[in-house]
Amino acid sequence: MTSADLTALAPLLAVLGVAILVLAVDFVLPGRDDLAVALGVVGIVVVGAVTWATGGGVDGAIQSAFGGSYAVDAATTFLDLVFVVIALITLLVAPDYLGPRGLPFAEFTVTLLFAISGAFLIAGSADLLVLFLGLELLVLPGYMLAGFHKREGLSTEGAIKYFLLGSFSSAIFLFGLAFVWGFTGTTRIAEVAAALAGGPLGPGLAMGLAFLTAGAAFKIAAVPFHYWTPDAYQGSPTPVTAYLSTGPKVAAFALILRVFVESLGGIRAEWVGAIVVLAALTMTLGNLVALTQSNLKRMLAYSSIAHTGYILVGLAAFAAEPAGDPSRSGLEGILFYTAAYAFMNLGAFAVVSALQRRPGVTSEIGTYAGLIRREPVAAVLMALFLLSLVGIPPTAGFFGKAYVILAAVQSTDPAVVALAVLAVLNAAAAAFYYLRVVVFMFMREAPEGMPPVGLGGILRERRLFLLWTGLAAAGVGTVVLGLYPVPILEMVVKAAAALVAPG
Repeated sequence: MTSADLTALAPLLAVLGVAILVLAVDFVLPGRDDLAVALGVVGIVVVGAVTWATGGGVDGAIQSAFGGSYAVDAATTFLDLVFVVIALITLLVAPDYLGPRGLPFAEFTVTLLFAISGAFLIAGSADLLVLFLGLELLVLPGYMLAGFHKREGLSTEGAIKYFLLGSFSSAIFLFGLAFVWGFTGTTRIAEVAAALAGGPLGPGLAMGLAFLTAGAAFKIAAVPFHYWTPDAYQGSPTPVTAYLSTGPKVAAFALILRVFVESLGGIRAEWVGAIVVLAALTMTLGNLVALTQSNLKRMLAYSSIAHTGYILVGLAAFAAEPAGDPSRSGLEGILFYTAAYAFMNLGAFAVVSALQRRPGVTSEIGTYAGLIRREPVAAVLMALFLLSLVGIPPTAGFFGKAYVILAAVQSTDPAVVALAVLAVLNAAAAAFYYLRVVVFMFMREAPEGMPPVGLGGILRERRLFLLWTGLAAAGVGTVVLGLYPVPILEMVVKAAAALVAPG
């Protein structure tokens, strides 16, 4: 391994280094959750600094490792920074939930960091085999996290469903990669793109494309491959649900960008129709089922499915443009939406986690009645995150939805324009179930005998301080990305350009 390899791999090695450090310290000093918290939080901040420095502030030259199998470009750096934010907020929120339940934070931290290392590997993959390795490194710890509360039946049930369907989808995806390799003779993403440029789509390659589409749709929980999502989200410990709803989803879209945009972008006309159908079904069914939910975690699970559909609108807008078209607004919309979604969805689940800090408290919507009088700051923050998920200006969610919808409206394909109209209608329908929670928090009386939430004492209790820090970070990100998105837009434009750069 050369020094150039080490430089390119520095962010990935940093994540693995922090995970191994936390594991070693817990082995030497078992039960020191406070130390594991400090190492995890400080370590992931250091990883963020290493990521920024390695990528040259998303404006540096492309670096590669292992003969070009792994590359750090503007897209890699942007996605890695999103993963760092997801990991940091999750680590800040988790102790207040895990502590009262006696769940070991050191094990949680190590498992989460190994999963994030898989996301890093996906983001920088320049080879289909490396990409699949990253995918498995991402999902295997995810199965463990879903079943982290081993004494809880719902957690075990959700983890088993997630594992079985996840393993099945990984096999389908790998089968698709095998078809692509068989018909192109290479696994390098750039070489696959060159081999497919302008060529006819034979029956074998079409079969491989179908497998790839189905496997990727499982990973992003697109309809009709979404069945694992509600049970896995509801059963998992709430901080794990926050991570599962953002980390694997953003990583799966990173995988889609590397495979469908970079590798298969030359034959985009062959798969744009499938993306349009997936986007329409996903956002419509996700919103319709969310309307019927009385459990907030389950409602947010179906909401997460709907947001997958919104992001797919950006992919459809890109795919509908003819090869060689300079427009990258669809890709830019995808990248911005993933960052905005990470902040607002993590924030919403963080509030749910905060209210469940006492074991036995459910996530039924009735639990949030009168929250503005019991815990006003938490109620205001929850309202902010829900309004952002609706897409109300000037939040990050509004700007994210506007970005992908405008990209679709400007398309020359009537089906993609119709998809944009459907996205607007779905966003309006989604307002009902999000605002229903706001009504409960601000306009309903709390049930009799409801004990206080107990989120005071921020200066006396370390776990509460971390929780409020995580909530503040999610809130600031949600507001800043809506009010002043210019810095991140500059990063998004460069990242999108890197994805479609020749060679």
